[in-house]
Amino acid sequence: MRILGIDPGSRATGYGLIVKEGNRLIHVDNGVIRPPEKATLPERLHTIFLGLGEIISEYSPQYAAVEQVFVARNPQSALKLGQARGAAILAATQAGLPVGEYSAMQVKSAVVGYGRAAKGQVQQMVKALLKLPEIAQEDASDALAVAICHAHSSNLNAKLAGAGGRNR
Repeated sequence: MRILGIDPGSRATGYGLIVKEGNRLIHVDNGVIRPPEKATLPERLHTIFLGLGEIISEYSPQYAAVEQVFVARNPQSALKLGQARGAAILAATQAGLPVGEYSAMQVKSAVVGYGRAAKGQVQQMVKALLKLPEIAQEDASDALAVAICHAHSSNLNAKLAGAGGRNR
């Protein structure tokens, strides 16, 4: 299963691609889409949409996973983040990919085992789980963590479906 993890942001959108083979997680690629600093919000959203479209075309993932909006103190920032998230989801769904959505707490729990883990702990675990030579850029590392969360969640969802779809 090839998974595209996305950490949306209007100034920097991280992406991470992994392959899950059995219990193994294999790193494929990661990076950051950075719209021009002086670009308007619509131009930045367009850059994110096109950039993710190119990545999807190049790597042909089977699933996409996107981090949910974290509502911070600044409503304007939350709105922009939500719009970047929308551009990311649209790029994935336009390519026919099913999209999983995960909160930051779910991602941290899946990667570190603790929902309130520090960002540095998550980055170290991403590096270890994917056997990376170094910690990826922050946004790319976050996107890889989202992809790992989806890989782990797909195991759980399959087990629940096998048990009649109920958590017993």
